[in-house]
Amino acid sequence: MPFAITREVRGTCLCLHVQSAARALARRFDDAFRGLGLTNGQFSMLMSLNRPDPARMAEVAAVLAMDRTTLTAALKPLARRGLVKIGVDRADKRSRLLTLTAAGRKLLRQALPIWRGEHATLEQFLSNGRSDPEQLRAVLRALS
Repeated sequence: MPFAITREVRGTCLCLHVQSAARALARRFDDAFRGLGLTNGQFSMLMSLNRPDPARMAEVAAVLAMDRTTLTAALKPLARRGLVKIGVDRADKRSRLLTLTAAGRKLLRQALPIWRGEHATLEQFLSNGRSDPEQLRAVLRALS
């Protein structure tokens, strides 16, 4: 296969470009949250649990576009830190309910201004003639 094909794929592959952008964004937010001992994925997970009632695993997995096995593994460090409580659903003993603890809510409150600051910087970067952030969100939602 000629190297020109590699250049074609590298230059046009939407999957490659979305993955690359996602990794760059993840690193940026990981760096921002590092002082709190939090990753961007953990922030998203805690935020998905910020709700009035406990969440079922399937609901959280759908919001985060994760399979349940990956979600279970990702929840363990948060549960060990006392940020998330994993309980049994009384209506269905096979199902688990996820609750953000008081410590989890406190950490989320500390992380929110960091997220807002990083997000505002990204919005400004994109808005400076490069792209329309709302249009980008719409395209990404359509892809997911």
